[in-house]
Amino acid sequence: IGENIQLLVDRPDGTYCFRLHRDRVYYLSEKLLKLAASVPRESLVAPGTCFGKFTKSQKFRLSVTALDFLAPYAKYKVWVKPGSEQSFLYGNHVLKSGLGRITENTAQYQGVVVYSMADVPLVSARPLPGLGGCQLGDLPHLPFLPQGFGVAAKSTQECRKVDPLAIVVFHQADVGEYVRNEDTLT
Repeated sequence: IGENIQLLVDRPDGTYCFRLHRDRVYYLSEKLLKLAASVPRESLVAPGTCFGKFTKSQKFRLSVTALDFLAPYAKYKVWVKPGSEQSFLYGNHVLKSGLGRITENTAQYQGVVVYSMADVPLVSARPLPGLGGCQLGDLPHLPFLPQGFGVAAKSTQECRKVDPLAIVVFHQADVGEYVRNEDTLT
């Protein structure tokens, strides 16, 4: 998201921050941070929204729980066709045949947010604001909901020329993880 990270910290509803707790990076308001300070560190499970974790080799891995915060500010985006959406939600890479659109000037190995081209998503793991208690059929028109994120395997220019079975986006995380990894998400 580049310089847009500043928009995550200085929000209209208050100041937010990132904190490291047990090799995980959490995003929380300063108000919640002050409340969490009264809880012993060993008793604290998750002080905010988990953005990702550091692996044993000290590499940072984004978590799907950060998707709702990162998607509005993403510079590089990929849209998948409805036929390939389910494959992506099961943890597979995006192939050229499933690519609907890609942001211009996306470089190879650039982080991207993956969106659905379908009007109503197959899966919506997040509560939608202002829709309390409505059924799936009652949902208003919601175009292009984020389904996950990954890394561009090919640049925008390379995507135009590659074979239909070539991988164009490496899968990193998707909203299907809410169901698949229900026990381990914090």
